[in-house]
Parts: sequence; C-alpha cells; structure tokens
Amino acid sequence: MTSYRYADVNGQRVFYREAGHADAPVLVLLHGFPTSSHMFRELIPRLADRYRVIAPDHVGFGCSSAPSVDGFDYTFDALTDITLGLLDHLGVREHALYIQDYGAPIGLKIASRQPERVTAIITQSGNAYTEGFTPFWEPLFAYATNPGPDTEPAVRALLTLDATRWQYTHGVKDPSRISPDTWSHDQALLDRPGNAEVQLALFRDYRTNLDAYPAFQQYFRDSQVPLLAVWGRHDEIFGPDGALAYRRDLPDAEIHLLDTGHFALEDSLDTVTGYIRGFLGRVLG
Repeated sequence: MTSYRYADVNGQRVFYREAGHADAPVLVLLHGFPTSSHMFRELIPRLADRYRVIAPDHVGFGCSSAPSVDGFDYTFDALTDITLGLLDHLGVREHALYIQDYGAPIGLKIASRQPERVTAIITQSGNAYTEGFTPFWEPLFAYATNPGPDTEPAVRALLTLDATRWQYTHGVKDPSRISPDTWSHDQALLDRPGNAEVQLALFRDYRTNLDAYPAFQQYFRDSQVPLLAVWGRHDEIFGPDGALAYRRDLPDAEIHLLDTGHFALEDSLDTVTGYIRGFLGRVLG
C-alpha cells in the first residue's frame, strides 16, 4: 500500500508518496516537468515488495507547497536542498535514484555532492549531456539568455493544455493508451494562480544546470555508479543521444531505447518495471 505524507523541510510543506518496508533498500523517485510524483503512481506498488520507495513532489509542483516567486527561490539548487532536507528528515542515507526530466539535475546534484549516498541511478529522459538536447530547447534557452517580451511568449506556450497533452502523446505508438487524466491532472496544477511565474523562474534557471554537467560527468568517471537508462526512442524533448552519451563515462551503463516518447511509464510500464527489477536486483542484491 502506498502512503501519502507531508514533511516540513526548510520552511516548506513537502508532499511525498512512500511504500515498502522501512528496512528495505531505498529508491528515491524524482519527477520532471510539468508533472509530480503522480507520474509514479503505478510504478511504486510494482517495486514496493523489494524496496522502500519514496517519491516527493518538488516545491511548486503537485501537492507540495507552492509559494509565490517572492516567497521562495525557485532554482534547481534550492529544489536540491529541499530534496536533501526531506531525505535527512526521513533518516535516509544510502539510496538509489530514479531521475526524469527536472528530476535529473536535482538527483545528479545530490549524487555529485554526496556520492557516498547514491547506490545506483535509473534515468528516464533524465539528461546529463548536451547531446540530449533537441530543437524543443531553443526557445527555452533564448528566454533564459534574454528574458523579455520578445522571448517570453514562446515559453508561456509550453504552459498550455495543448503543450502538456503533447508531452504525453508525442512519440507514442498508440495514443489511445495514454489516459487523459495525466495531462488534465498536470494542467490543473499548472493553472493555479501564480504558478506560471514559478515555472518561468525555473525555465530561466534551467540553463545553469548545464554548467554542472562537467561535475556530473566527473562524478560518473570517479564513481562508476551503476546506471540504467530506460528512454523513449522518440522523445523530442530529451533525445535518445542523451541516453547513449552516458556510456562515454560509464561504459558498463545498461541502456534501453523504448518505442515511446517522453513519459515512458504511461505506455511501457511493464517493460520499464522489468528492466528496473532486473537492474536493481543485480546491483543492490
């Protein structure tokens, strides 16, 4: 059974889903944009027989607190600090990471800062190399470089229902297998008063994550952390070259390109679950 809990971390109320035995190896699931831990709703019970699974909502997303941009520093460093604070609050030291989209810079900042904590990494469209970027990012980087009336409309378009629906359905072999509940859920939260400004702040900050890529890659080379990539072959946000690039620094990385798009769990749940259980079973025992 999954439990739904809150913790006070650095003055913020952080929501998280948790399942599994308290003494089991820990797997932390870090979601991306524009969703929340809701993206892991079906994966969690499929792993909780072997692992203690913890899936938080980042501040500004899901059921966690979402203060205005005047009340919280919406940067990826700040979201990393919140995540570390939650893990410390829960008494979690060693853990594996599942990173997707926004969850990647957050998780990899944790891993590169405190490598002794991270036992393994699973990445699903979670980038750490410039090869993964597609033309999707051109308006985002233009806005981050020069925010203003000429660049902002293109990124505000990414906060619309059509854009959210597209993230779930692009690259999917059979869109009828994707529940409308997914994009409807996310859009309702994106449309909260003041949330557009939150997302714009994170769009502006995202480019700073690229400055951390050399540190991430050095961490891979030094640690040789076990890594599994389960990645949509047709993802037009983080392309498959981003998955293959991991082998540059982690030659033993296990990489699977799936016949799907950005949110692989929505139509490839059984396949992804099988790869995760096999991978963690080998590297964690």
